[in-house]
Amino acid sequence: MPPPGQQGQHLATLPYEGRFWDVYLELEQREREPARGRLIFAAADLDNADPIRTGMIFVEDSTEEVTARARAMNPHQLLSLLRSCLP
Repeated sequence: MPPPGQQGQHLATLPYEGRFWDVYLELEQREREPARGRLIFAAADLDNADPIRTGMIFVEDSTEEVTARARAMNPHQLLSLLRSCLP
């Protein structure tokens, strides 16, 4: 399920340190600007916890291209990003 208030596309579910993390892509496109995207990591067992968000790490001409780039990431890359966002 997407984090509250988000319309994210589910990309993957990853195990990390005894917890499952759902990974979502959040898209943003403003008129006359490139499409942007960030990843959102939500711990599957922590319903009330705030999800972890990256910065806008994808910048492409269209939302389709952003989605393709995000979907091309492998689990190792996604886990590396998750680890870099955790305290």
